[in-house]
Amino acid sequence: MSELTELDTWAAELAEALGLDSAEIADIPLILDLARDAAHGVARPAAPLTTFLVGYAVGLGRGTAAELAAVASALAAARSTP
Repeated sequence: MSELTELDTWAAELAEALGLDSAEIADIPLILDLARDAAHGVARPAAPLTTFLVGYAVGLGRGTAAELAAVASALAAARSTP
């Protein structure tokens, strides 16, 4: 089983356990890219925090996952640029 397939399966199982519709799950590669950008641009512990905050903002209706991930990735990239 490929890593992405395993993540898809895990995401679907977790969504169900949390009472979420698996169709509402954001694009997994988008989330992984966001985590990478935060980990490399800020610090490794920023990855889960950043993905949580972006997800929380999406849940509050502040924008789409893609829009808010782009904002967070740009902010992380700006921090990593000397």
